[in-house]
Amino acid sequence: MTAKRDVVITEVCLRDGSHAIAHQFTVEQVVNVAKALDEANVPYIEVSHGDGLAGSSLQYGLSRTNEMELIEAAVSVCKQAKIAVLLLPGIGTMQELKQAANLGVKMARIATHVTEADISAQHIALAKDLGLETVGFLMMSHMAPPEKLVEQAKLMESYGADTVYVVDSAGALLPQEVKERIRALRQSLKINVGFHGHNNLSLAMANTLVAIEEGATRIDGSVRCLGAGAGNTQTEVLVAVLDRLGIQTGIDIYKMMDLAEEIVAPILQVPQEITKDSLVLGYAGVYSSFLLHAQRASKKFGLDSRDILVELGKRKVVGGQEDMIVDVAAEIAGKKAKVSVG
Repeated sequence: MTAKRDVVITEVCLRDGSHAIAHQFTVEQVVNVAKALDEANVPYIEVSHGDGLAGSSLQYGLSRTNEMELIEAAVSVCKQAKIAVLLLPGIGTMQELKQAANLGVKMARIATHVTEADISAQHIALAKDLGLETVGFLMMSHMAPPEKLVEQAKLMESYGADTVYVVDSAGALLPQEVKERIRALRQSLKINVGFHGHNNLSLAMANTLVAIEEGATRIDGSVRCLGAGAGNTQTEVLVAVLDRLGIQTGIDIYKMMDLAEEIVAPILQVPQEITKDSLVLGYAGVYSSFLLHAQRASKKFGLDSRDILVELGKRKVVGGQEDMIVDVAAEIAGKKAKVSVG
């Protein structure tokens, strides 16, 4: 019998966490993590390249292992958890979504920039046709006011989405801003509302709790904060906090603590913490997955990575424009060279 859940958690460490380790997950790691999450009674586990299906590329970062192998491996060890995938139209195609469904995936999360929900229509429709639970994922939600967010969420609802998420991709939203956005969606939609946070301003937990207070019932977390930038809302901590609040998740707290410590912690290349670079992501409102790209560009051009990230924020660069990182770095370096010569 499935435990009653007041809040349904999707674990994203095997997708968002891919950013933190430069997309180097192995089949063994995915099997170990997915199996332990399944045993802890986590209901949904997202598995794919950090930038979603077909994200493995020179622009976004090459995967060590084909993501379909990782998805198949996760499906094979889960007895109750359902495997989810992320798809960004323009990166992933209908072909990859069909392939994932054939491997046993049960949920598709279709992600667009917060003002571009209209490009998700075909993919949401296909996901529903494939019998998948379907989520609309409005990324960089800090870049649109609540009214615009409602407009875009309603589009996803009209296409057939079962849930629409406010996605704080940059970890830039403040609690009051989360409150306004979740409240606006709850008042305007007939479907579930979700929240996905990043911890770049150390607000992921606070923002998640505010979202839940305002009626969000679908929440993302990442074990050990394994995710882009400073990571996501830390799942094992969230489960403990919600238990203290009397909110049911159906997840075994001790098992979550154990797998975080014994299985996920050794995967991290460095501890997931708020560094100066990840802090600037939230401060400047920059996509969290830009972190490693900006650090590489800073070394290549001899720049402070914060200067690159702040300039990207000023230009309102969004996910999918990773190629701009090198362009901006080259431009800053060129200007500095002219000043030093002058």
